[in-house]
Amino acid sequence: MGLSSFFKNLFGSAKETASELADKAETTFEQAKETAAPYLEKAEIFAEETFEKAKETATPYLEKAETFVEETFEKVKETAAPIIDKVGGFAGHAKETVTEYSEKTIESVKEKTATATEKVEEIASETKTIATDAVETVSEKTRSLANEGDADTTETAKKTINKIEEDAD
Repeated sequence: MGLSSFFKNLFGSAKETASELADKAETTFEQAKETAAPYLEKAEIFAEETFEKAKETATPYLEKAETFVEETFEKVKETAAPIIDKVGGFAGHAKETVTEYSEKTIESVKEKTATATEKVEEIASETKTIATDAVETVSEKTRSLANEGDADTTETAKKTINKIEEDAD
């Protein structure tokens, strides 16, 4: 039992000591807070005054910077205006040139198409004429052979004439 009462006394006194220390710390903290309050107020006033001084000092520089930016912008605008006009002129000229050449190309294609169509029609007409002449020539020769020959030759000739006439159409 001596040991247990030793530990009780030891831990009990530690608990009391910790409680006393906490009370002292709280009291010290309150005292520090009261002591620091005037310094905090002074620091706050100093920060406000410093900010105002910095603001007053920076204002002329900000105004100068603003003026400089505006002047520079106007100069750039003035300098760029002729370049922008030239670009616009080049674009207009390019558009005119493209339009001119596209119109010429369209006219050329139309002319060549018309010429090709005419030639195709001429060739088709000539081919039809040649085929018609050939049919007539073959028909005449076949008829003359039919008149001179036998019935099998006549029938073969008639079939040939019909086939040639169908193909010609």
